[in-house]
Amino acid sequence: MRTIACALMFSAAIAATAQQKPIILHDAALVDGTGAQIRPHVDITLHKGYIESVKPAFKKAPKDADIIDCTGKTVIPGLISAHSHLGILLDNATPSANAYTTENVTAALNQFERYGVTTIVSLGLNRDLVYELRDQQRAGKLGGATLLTAGRGFGVPNGAPGLDVAPDQIYRPANADEARKDVNELAGHHADLVKFWLDSGHGKIPPMDPAVYTAILEEAHKHHMKVAAHVYNLADARSLVNANIDILAHSVRDQAVDPAFAQSLIAHKIWYIPTLTLDETFYVYASDPDVMKSSFFQQAAGPQLLAKLQAPDYAEKTLASPQTEQAKKDHEIAMKNLKTLYDAGVSIAFGTDSGAVPGRIPGFTEHRELEDLVAAGMTPLQAITLATGENGRLLHELNPKLSVGLIKQDYSADLLILSADPLMDVRNTRHIEAVYHHGVLVPNTPPQN
Repeated sequence: MRTIACALMFSAAIAATAQQKPIILHDAALVDGTGAQIRPHVDITLHKGYIESVKPAFKKAPKDADIIDCTGKTVIPGLISAHSHLGILLDNATPSANAYTTENVTAALNQFERYGVTTIVSLGLNRDLVYELRDQQRAGKLGGATLLTAGRGFGVPNGAPGLDVAPDQIYRPANADEARKDVNELAGHHADLVKFWLDSGHGKIPPMDPAVYTAILEEAHKHHMKVAAHVYNLADARSLVNANIDILAHSVRDQAVDPAFAQSLIAHKIWYIPTLTLDETFYVYASDPDVMKSSFFQQAAGPQLLAKLQAPDYAEKTLASPQTEQAKKDHEIAMKNLKTLYDAGVSIAFGTDSGAVPGRIPGFTEHRELEDLVAAGMTPLQAITLATGENGRLLHELNPKLSVGLIKQDYSADLLILSADPLMDVRNTRHIEAVYHHGVLVPNTPPQN
């Protein structure tokens, strides 16, 4: 099912793929995104932006194909983030209401791509410029990670989200009628999904009125749009399940979930995105500064963010902050709840909240999230499957024309060639020798150390 239109390819890719010979990644060890065990000695043929075939390694090289020797290498699908953000930070470091510009958004999309994150969902806080950029990308005029968007998203007047964004980056309906009107406007832009924030920030800000989020859900579903909710506590999550939410965009973090909650998610076919790195990034650079030592991290962070994180008083102030103790507790509960829900059979997706605040770094944080998933009790194979095939399944629900996340015939040729086995150590996803996106080699992959 060749369902990714050529319009998704940027102009250089169109020219390249229209003329190129097939590319064969020869004799690779394959992790295909389905959750199946690694397959040794595989040939993966890429042609015109798609995966043409996956076969046992040839003994005699075919003619009229470019052969890339992948002996001793592992190939995995391109990573997908189902929860990221664009245009909130300047230089990855400074929140700014002036950050949502073509230059800044494009830089983030390019950074995601070169770090092996070939598709992202920008889950709210997007200026309407995002639709123009998405259209440019689909028309072949803009590169970077393939972009899906929730548009502005829906917050609360004088409430969540408490981020420094411009008024035209978010809807803040005061009542149900305003919410319905805003959803209709969003639908008119053909947003890929809807997102709202409802929690009270530990009781410090007003929560979203249930009448408002019920109106958002009902109106969005009339337009056949799925809805994601920023969530923190279990009581809100239960209410959202009863209101027919489609995606819980963060972990439940105030208490342990129970089997009844897990079964309710399964019964309602609700996706759960744990975003484990969300809380960890509030303190990890202070508590474990070794995280910042690699060139892989430093190039992603950039000099402005590095200067903040390496300032002489940063660690001391961070570790003394009451927010840090709360974030540690939240992270621990999130890890346990993920394992409970995964083991129960809930549909788990993969996202990081990258781009929302300093420290959640496009590209790097997705690799850190894989590490956290393993720390929570998943195997490397299970973690990689969430970030590839399972996320691809979610995105196919959002846009049935999109087939990504698997290394399988007729899927988009989005994949990473790794110089080390990620199933032995999930941190080996950082050993990127090459990234292919829509079958085109991405330049300037990050350093492996």
